[in-house]
Amino acid sequence: MVVFAHPDDVDFGAAGTVAAWTSAGVEVAYCVGTSGEAGSHPGAVREAEQRAAAAEVGVSDVVFLGYPDGRLTASLDLRRDIARQIRRFRPDRVLAWSPEINWDHVVTAHPDHRAMGEAAFAAVYPDARNAHAHPELLAEGLRPWTVPELWLADAPARLRNHAVDITAHFDRKLAALRSHVTQTGGNSGLEAQLRAHFSAVAARHGITGLAEEFQVVDTS
Repeated sequence: MVVFAHPDDVDFGAAGTVAAWTSAGVEVAYCVGTSGEAGSHPGAVREAEQRAAAAEVGVSDVVFLGYPDGRLTASLDLRRDIARQIRRFRPDRVLAWSPEINWDHVVTAHPDHRAMGEAAFAAVYPDARNAHAHPELLAEGLRPWTVPELWLADAPARLRNHAVDITAHFDRKLAALRSHVTQTGGNSGLEAQLRAHFSAVAARHGITGLAEEFQVVDTS
């Protein structure tokens, strides 16, 4: 399961990895905190773009939580709603955004990203696995679930300890990003920018080609 704040976050940060997983037969679900309505386009448009982007990388299970864009906090309500999706989908791995600031590239350290990351971490541990947390979830028939592994995108560079070779899946990542027409439609240099960035990531990890990188945490 991938947990993120806005439509397009996953596609910039992790869609190549998602495509690699689905190509290997792994089922993936998305949990999106907001509908991205704080920009210049309505939330319904952004949601439709995200669903189209998800389809490009083999994901059909997309849930929008409906929190206000630009005003996310790691509230108990948000923790409960993410835990609900974890108990529903019962994933072996959750990929979320780091709750820490990436000081090397602060434009990606949006407060919504960090709030969603903090709430996702709390939902993974301890909320989703704790039968006494959010008792209303038990009343909905959602039994506790332990997620053994948490992957964090956009963590501080020193904490990134794992890379995924996305060379064979880059075209699907690019197609997913181009599905966000309101966000990428005017960027004629998108492909070149992405290739340069993910080539540099790959080189740091000794991979020939393109790669995405994460901080992987054992939460078992």
